[in-house]
Amino acid sequence: MNSALTRSLRRELLLAARRRGELANPLLFFVMVAALVPLGISPQASVLAELAPGMIWVMALLATLLSLEPLFAEDYRDGTLDQLLLAPAGMVFVILGKMLAHWLVTGLPLTLIAPLLAVLLALPAAGWLPLLLGLLVGTLALSMIGAMGAALTVSLQRSGVLLTLIVMPLYVPVIIFGSAVVQRAIEGFSWLAPLALLGSISLLALALCPLVVVGALRLTASD
Repeated sequence: MNSALTRSLRRELLLAARRRGELANPLLFFVMVAALVPLGISPQASVLAELAPGMIWVMALLATLLSLEPLFAEDYRDGTLDQLLLAPAGMVFVILGKMLAHWLVTGLPLTLIAPLLAVLLALPAAGWLPLLLGLLVGTLALSMIGAMGAALTVSLQRSGVLLTLIVMPLYVPVIIFGSAVVQRAIEGFSWLAPLALLGSISLLALALCPLVVVGALRLTASD
């Protein structure tokens, strides 16, 4: 079954490499919104620094949402998903491979580009490392949870709004603890506790979301 995970991950990464332009959209959105925030709110560093922790996490959430709708849609349209669902075993690992690939091509790049946004939004240097670690852990949960919404809406056309309504309430704890990691670091307090809670959410999502996604895909594909 580990081989099923490896094959699925390799396949998704190869497919992603052929769609570089499409994959760049969340990153461009992430950077463009960060560049526009000083123009729309205030260019003062003190104001930006106060808003930066929450703003960066909200932008990461929205950028992730932009990339979720096609996660299973192409496989659903060309019949690949039906073939996968007929597999007697290993379906969970195949789906987990798709979800991990989504994080590698979306969440991880968002994390790596976050220091640039920290500079644009005048985030104090004390918050840079906590921001990076928090996004590294938290974007995994964003991908795992988002995949559930993508699975539930895979058979619908223009499902973006419904997908957002499904996953947004589940994203709230991630945003709260992710922002708290950075905010506590800026204020000079220990930020390890909210980071540990954020990690617990990601591990729980990693364990449970693939099972939920498989069940949702079986339900939606049979309609």
